[in-house]
Amino acid sequence: MTPSQRAHLRRLAHALPVTVMIGKHGLTENILSKVEQELDAHELIKLRFLDYKDMKDELVETIVATTGAMLVAIIGHTAILYRQHRDPAQRKIHV
Repeated sequence: MTPSQRAHLRRLAHALPVTVMIGKHGLTENILSKVEQELDAHELIKLRFLDYKDMKDELVETIVATTGAMLVAIIGHTAILYRQHRDPAQRKIHV
């Protein structure tokens, strides 16, 4: 992903609400399935770390490896992820 594409996605994500929150239970199968659902529905999502803030880089790497998403940015305790929809007709974001 080029820097200009990354900047474009960051601009789009600015107004988005946080859809997935990682709390005291950490990264569970339910969280991973929620991330999958949100990526399928929206392509661009925000994750917020309520706990495990010191491990957010490792957890984001695990999420990216598991879901096939791309990390756009980590801003504070919020991560922005993007995964293009598999069906070209349902793609909402064109990078």
